[in-house]
Amino acid sequence: MFVDKVRVYIKAGDGGDGMVAFRREKYVPDGGPAGGDGGKGADVILEVDEGLRTLMDFRYQKHFKAKAGENGRPKNQHGKNAEDLIIKVPPGTTITDDDTKEVLADLTEHGERAVVAKGGRGGRGNTRFATPANPAPELSEKGEPAEERNINLELKLLADVGLVGFPSVGKSTLLSVVSAAKPKIADYHFTTLNPNLGVVAVEDGRSFVMADLPGLIEGAHEGVGLGHQFLRHIERTKVIIHVVDMSGLEGRDPFEDFQKINAELKQYNLRLLERPQVVMANKMDMPEADDNLIRFKKKMPKEYKVFPVSALTKKGLTNMLREVADLVDTTPEFPVYDEEEQEERVIYRYEKKQQPFTISRDDDGAFVLSGPEIEKVFKMTDMTRDESVRRFSRKMRHMGIDEALREKGAKDGDIVRLLDFEFEFIE
Repeated sequence: MFVDKVRVYIKAGDGGDGMVAFRREKYVPDGGPAGGDGGKGADVILEVDEGLRTLMDFRYQKHFKAKAGENGRPKNQHGKNAEDLIIKVPPGTTITDDDTKEVLADLTEHGERAVVAKGGRGGRGNTRFATPANPAPELSEKGEPAEERNINLELKLLADVGLVGFPSVGKSTLLSVVSAAKPKIADYHFTTLNPNLGVVAVEDGRSFVMADLPGLIEGAHEGVGLGHQFLRHIERTKVIIHVVDMSGLEGRDPFEDFQKINAELKQYNLRLLERPQVVMANKMDMPEADDNLIRFKKKMPKEYKVFPVSALTKKGLTNMLREVADLVDTTPEFPVYDEEEQEERVIYRYEKKQQPFTISRDDDGAFVLSGPEIEKVFKMTDMTRDESVRRFSRKMRHMGIDEALREKGAKDGDIVRLLDFEFEFIE
């Protein structure tokens, strides 16, 4: 089964907790702190495996959680770092964040990698908090929480040439006669439901990869028919072969077909029309095809080359394939997303500074504290130790939370909530 789009949940590994420990060796008075740091959590990495051709595996596993780092140990022993979680994807996979729609990576080469979720750093042991004023601290950090996100994996086939056209114009027949591919061929619309790839060998020794894709209909750019399933795969191709049925057996006008398909390509992505396009006038072995071709050529813009072909009898294929191979050699690759937009988005992200915390009110009058920075500090605090709690209070004061609560009207004894934790505001 061919699967080309999936939504996956990933979570990197949390950092290991730091440890509170002290030296207890005989004859070593006042040994001091000896708690080790926690290990780093595992990253989640996507890696290209050229042996894969579909996202089928992700139909059965859609949740990936990496291992956490090991906790710190006594005698200043550092916890073990967790091994990264590597997930294999086929070449041509684009990864986007499901919430922000930001393109995280576009993987095309075998072995290419992208870190899509970073593991948390390990918490510090009490050795790190020793000072002349407090040489034996009972203070350590918990591991840093790791990144987690929902991502969309979208496979866009790595083909040099894509076949476009209405259903039943002969795209699958063409692929079957010029390559070793065996796509399903039958006398009804949408015989091809999934893309098929084939390697085409030209007489002069050159070769290229051709993709036979599901047929287009009007409204395909809006997802009508198999629209989006087809159109995403044409984005990576260098050259388009536009297959037009010259027989007119279904009562359609060949030139109108040509215009409608190009309109769909333009509506989906304006840059698709920048690709060189070869027009294949197919089914020339049928009656009335010659008369239709004469009328078709009179209406066609001069920049398009029209090749009369019969895919069934193979007549006219050699000249067309030679022209296509020339275009493949001279046409640069097209990006699958607008790189300028991505650069602007990254710049904007760094310009806008995120608030370290926000304060709101619950229905019962309690103050609710939230924000990525304060929540991270809270999660890394060991609330079972008084010294850690005092350090957390100092951090809140340093961040300006106490003053902000006063401005919101907080008084002595009011309840303040942070995640699942409640504490009293004390003046």
